[in-house]
Formats: sequence, structure tokens, C-alpha cells
Amino acid sequence: MGVDVTIRGAGIFGLSIAWVLLRKGATVRVVDPHGPGAGSSGGIVGALAPHVPEAWNAKKAFQLDSLLMAEAFWTGVAATGGSDPGYLRSGRLQPLADARAVELARERAVGAAALWQGRAVWEVVEAVDPDWHPLSPTGLHVRDTLTARLHPGQACAALVAAISARGGTVVGEAGDEGAVIHATGAAGLQVLNTAFGRTVGTGVKGQAALLRLDRRAAPQLFCDGVHVVPHGDGTVAVGSTSERDFDDPAQVDGQLDAVIAKARAAVPALRDAEVIRRWAGVRPRARSRAPLLGPWPGRPGHFIANGGFKIGFGMAPKVAHVMAELVLDGKDAVPEGFRTDEALG
Repeated sequence: MGVDVTIRGAGIFGLSIAWVLLRKGATVRVVDPHGPGAGSSGGIVGALAPHVPEAWNAKKAFQLDSLLMAEAFWTGVAATGGSDPGYLRSGRLQPLADARAVELARERAVGAAALWQGRAVWEVVEAVDPDWHPLSPTGLHVRDTLTARLHPGQACAALVAAISARGGTVVGEAGDEGAVIHATGAAGLQVLNTAFGRTVGTGVKGQAALLRLDRRAAPQLFCDGVHVVPHGDGTVAVGSTSERDFDDPAQVDGQLDAVIAKARAAVPALRDAEVIRRWAGVRPRARSRAPLLGPWPGRPGHFIANGGFKIGFGMAPKVAHVMAELVLDGKDAVPEGFRTDEALG
């Protein structure tokens, strides 16, 4: 039997698109010589966090839709493949440094009430867990109930299991057959830069660490620019750096030490937690900072899904549905700011 769609790249975008295509009845092959989750999708942080509910735009609306779709998306993946992606809508706390920060947070609470469709809350709360809640000069935090987490490596493995259960394949080498979707991460952005003679996007290095501490039911935290994400396996991830200039994409260094130190200083429970893994990888950042979605100009039957950067896992459910509808049905629901014809045409 032939293949309706070939997907090049087995990161979070490629695997998620394959899953939705299969659910729509297409035959799908995912091709990646490095294997599933080999790039930045094999990281360890897994924070699915919203933008602030103000200055609303197409990117924030798209992300909101995706975050609200995520629970059903990941529940379906787990049920089909029998593998746990580590998803939990755990919420998030952020310390408020001064009276102006508190005032701004309360203004944003009004915005969230209007923009988040009553399906999630942004509010100012007092700290109640001195061991876990980050230190706050005001004693107050922003709490939102939209933020979720998953384990990136487990999520990619769960998608592979679900794809296989639906009859799709994930292979190292194969030729193009049917429509072709290029979800090839930072390396793919470099290909586009060369093909179109301008900077479409670039890779940005990130470093993160995994600590041994069981806070699996606790909310994730964002403090002093650091994500602190409890996972369901009894670990806590902290990260990450954003490095435009680097020599070795896989090398961890003193910049990660600084991230770990910030997390320990802000969260008492982390001060003696053992670091059990250090990770570095390169995330694909499109020039617009929004994902790059749509047809490949000048290559009929070829499409691009790239540029997830720091929000790729949070954007993946919506990206997958939009790309599946575009490729199978010709329905173009790609918003302004994401479109390949804007960036490449």
C-alpha cells in the first residue's frame, strides 16, 4: 500500500502531525535518520506555559487553542499506544517582586477572564507551601491553571507507539512518497536560509538539568527567568539557557551551573537535590518567533512545519491539526505571522 504523506523529521512537530493525519485516515511514514526525539524534542524541561493574557494577537490565540486541546490530545495518544507522555495540567506559580508587579498581575487577571474563555484562571495568591513555593518579596504569586507539563522524551516515545498502533511507520531512511512535510528543526531552517537566500530562522542552544526530587503533583514554577518543572517520574527539570552563539551544541558548561544556582536560591526544596542529568540541544527559532507553517514555495506537494523554539510542545496539538487539514483537505487555517508565503514568498 502506498503512502499518502511522508514526514521528514521525528521531533514533536513531525510526530504530532503524523498522529493527526493517521486519525484522519491517511497512510503516513515518518523519516528521520537520527531517530525520534533526537534533536531538541528530546530535551528534559517540558513546560507548556501560556503567554501573558494581554496585547492579544494571532500567536497568543493559536497557543491558547493548543494548550486547551492538549489534554484530549495526549490522553488519546496514551490510550492508543499504551505509553505515558507524562502530561499533567499542573498549573504554575510565579513570584511577584513588588507592588507594581502585583498591580500588573491583577490587571492581567482581568484580561485572562476575558480571553481564556473561562477555561483557565490567572490570579494573585499568597504562598502556602514555604518548601516549594519560590521566595517572593511580596509574599504573593501569580497562579495560572492553564500551564501544563509533559516529559519530552516520553512524549515522543508515546507518539511513536500511537503512530505504530494506528499503522503508521517511523523509519530511518526512505524516499519521498505522497505529500511531503518537512519538520526538520534547526537543520531544516538552515536549509531554508540557503534555499531562499535570507535568514528564515536559526538554531538557539539551550541547556537544562534534571534533579532528583519527587514533587510530581506540585505546580511548576517560573522564577528569576528559570522554569522549574516537576515530572511524574520523581524528578524536577530546571532550565534553560538561550544561546545564539555557541561552538558545541551538545556541550554543557557554566551557564547551566548558573541556571541551577538560580533555581536552588529561589526554591528551598531544591537546595540539596542531586543533579542526575545535564542536557544541551539546539532549538529551531523562526525569525518571527512564531512557528513557520504552510506550503514550500516553488515545490508543489511539499510543506513546512518548523520553528517551535521554546513553545513547540505547547503548540504541537494545534500545529498538527492545522497542517493535517492543509495537506489532506486544502483548508488553510494558518494564521498571519506563521505563514510560509509571508516568510518565504
